[in-house]
Amino acid sequence: MKKLIAATVCTVTLASAAVHAGGDAAAGKEKAAPCFACHGETGISAAPIYPNIGGQYANYLLHSLQGYKSGERKNAIMQGMVAALSAEDMKDLSAYFASLDGALKAGTTKP
Repeated sequence: MKKLIAATVCTVTLASAAVHAGGDAAAGKEKAAPCFACHGETGISAAPIYPNIGGQYANYLLHSLQGYKSGERKNAIMQGMVAALSAEDMKDLSAYFASLDGALKAGTTKP
């Protein structure tokens, strides 16, 4: 019974986390052009110094963007990129890159 309750709690938590990220992938695609230079149009970067973000969890992407904007995460390039993004922009971008069949879904880490 305890395992069933724990599994239910985990499922509800994960489901609510996915909903929490929100965002509109179509709107995110329209806003993502500046991201393509480093992360690629498919979310798979051409250079190993830039992370692959295609297919990544939307919540992870959103949390990362929020961290750069707040200064919690330190990266001068990313802090500059997110400076003008609204909360909705970050949700949309996260939804867009999460919707892609990137390297994470393909089981690879680099092209």
